[in-house]
Amino acid sequence: MADGKGALLAAGRRRIRARTSSPDAPRPADGAGPLAVLAAVFTVAQLVLVRPGLGLGWDEIVYVSQVTSHHPAAFFSAPRARGVSLLVAPVASWSESTALLRVYLALLSGLGLYLALRAWRGLFPARVLVTAGALFASLWVTLFYGPQAMPNQWVAIGALLAVGCFLRYRADRPARGALWGVAAGAVLMALMRPTDAVWVTVPLLVLALAGRHVRLLAALAAGLAVGAAEWVAEAYAWYGGLGERLAEASRIQGGLGLQIAVDDQLRSLGGRGLCRPCTGPMPHPVVTLWWFALPLLAVLALVVAVRARRALRTVLPLACATTAALPYLFMIGYAAPRFLQPAYALLAIPVADALWHLVRTPAGRWRPVAASLVALALTGHLAVQLAVLTRTVDRNTDSRRDWARTAAELHRLGVRPPCLITGHEAIPVAYYTGCSSGGTDGNNENTTVAEILSTADRVPVATLVAPGGTPPGYARAWPSHTVGDLRVRVAPTPGREAPAGAATDGPS
Repeated sequence: MADGKGALLAAGRRRIRARTSSPDAPRPADGAGPLAVLAAVFTVAQLVLVRPGLGLGWDEIVYVSQVTSHHPAAFFSAPRARGVSLLVAPVASWSESTALLRVYLALLSGLGLYLALRAWRGLFPARVLVTAGALFASLWVTLFYGPQAMPNQWVAIGALLAVGCFLRYRADRPARGALWGVAAGAVLMALMRPTDAVWVTVPLLVLALAGRHVRLLAALAAGLAVGAAEWVAEAYAWYGGLGERLAEASRIQGGLGLQIAVDDQLRSLGGRGLCRPCTGPMPHPVVTLWWFALPLLAVLALVVAVRARRALRTVLPLACATTAALPYLFMIGYAAPRFLQPAYALLAIPVADALWHLVRTPAGRWRPVAASLVALALTGHLAVQLAVLTRTVDRNTDSRRDWARTAAELHRLGVRPPCLITGHEAIPVAYYTGCSSGGTDGNNENTTVAEILSTADRVPVATLVAPGGTPPGYARAWPSHTVGDLRVRVAPTPGREAPAGAATDGPS
């Protein structure tokens, strides 16, 4: 009997050893503490470096205005999805405080980064995951957009979650929690940007189909369908169908097709939130050096993984990063650094693995020279990122204060809610003024001249004219005012006198 028990115990130990020695088997979960510390530091860094007082930007205004009761909803164009509006609704639906919204989003992005990296537990050592998180979190674009109501960072979080859980499920089929993680990551990505979600998951779908992983395929498909359901339903309700919405989205983005935007992305690395049109000189080479190091480190990571017989864990995030970046590098005629956030997040893990390979031998001993060089390079990289971030925050703070000052002047001129703003930068200025915004042409066309004139008979209407620009025909006879470097035409509303002391002049 004793021998029988001993045999059973020995057999059990052999099964455990066989399972844990498999190159595809996940190792025991660890690293929760360091990852939590990393997430906390990331959260605090957002609040200190970006600051909660930063006003809402143009795109943020579009998303936030959909759910707030304090401002009219701005025009919501075809490429946008409602995920960000849903994300901010718990705060924006009842509070006008931008600072409160920033704190909420910073906390949420820190938690999201922690959960997304935890999805990779057992696939890479804790030190690699912490390093990967630090690499991604220290990018100026990650710190800048972490506390903002923008979609790309959340696509990045969803991508990390989905790819990590996909790999964990393949390595350990009974890990049903991983299957739910795949679905959750796909839902999050599709809620934020449905088209980006498709690009990110192409390698996952191909691998699931090729390997006949029915449950993984079902989880991915269900997640994408649930996340994109509202966007698709809206396409049929407002645009006449999915194809029509995709065509309109392509038109607004300048026509999707074969277009080289690599140089545009490089120009945007200097801190430009939107590079459209993307002209001007390239940033200093030290600002873009890390961008050219990424593919080299990715190749090194692939070589290391192949030698260690764990290629899939490195190949899959590299493949998903490639498909995520493809449309923004080769299919669009402008750039924004946030477009590539999902690719940066997925690249961070293989790159961190490559860096650890450079500084330590397979036996675990340090390489002093290599470690010193890597530490020096990372220190310089962090300094550059913080310098770009500081300039970017200052520039955006100034531009958003300008919108607030313009709104204050419009109030002085008698343009108060309910009201309508049209013309140059109508959407952000209208939000800060508390007005609706309207456009008769361009990507934000949502009204007609007849509707604007009809509205002017009931409420204050103002048209903003850019420096050097000319007013639209319907506003040329309206009294003209100077507000900062703008010319403002305010419609004469029947029964309403011009504000005392307002300086006016003839048509310009």
